[in-house]
Amino acid sequence: IGFGKGRYLLRRATSEPAGRFLGIEIASEYFRLVARRVARRRLVNVVLLEGDAQYLAGTILPRGFARAVHVYFPDPWPKTRHQRRRLFAPESLDLVLGLLAPGGRLYFATDFLAYGEEVRQLLESHPGASVTVHAAPWPDGARTNYEAKYIVEGRPILRLEVAFEGAAAPHPRGLLDLLVASSLDYEPET
Repeated sequence: IGFGKGRYLLRRATSEPAGRFLGIEIASEYFRLVARRVARRRLVNVVLLEGDAQYLAGTILPRGFARAVHVYFPDPWPKTRHQRRRLFAPESLDLVLGLLAPGGRLYFATDFLAYGEEVRQLLESHPGASVTVHAAPWPDGARTNYEAKYIVEGRPILRLEVAFEGAAAPHPRGLLDLLVASSLDYEPET
């Protein structure tokens, strides 16, 4: 989710031709750049979607289809009024975790340590989650251009790997931000 310039996505898709990879990117410029790189490398095991990951996770993507979800250096939306846009928030966590198949893993990294700590606490409080903090770089090296740059600069990075027992249980409020205004008049059948 948020593949940026595609460093990790392209590396994995190239090295694992039998694997299947889905990349989601909201920035049109990066989406087009990586689409060209996928075409140039003739990678038939990659599907790219351009759009908001929360929206796509809540409306388009099937639940439980991914063995792993990777989110590296997402926008932390540090201003209080923007925090509702965060990918990892109590209201949207189930949208991300719902993509995982039983036994799936989530990989996350950020240099915005305050947000990273909030994400860590949120994930640790989730039923069935086992959170591992990686103090050193990933064994396969930097996964994004940001990470490579920040390692050289000596900037601290929080890296999390999260394993789930069974399927990730959905959070009861996850789709609230996706509902349209007309939903205020909607009363579900009981």
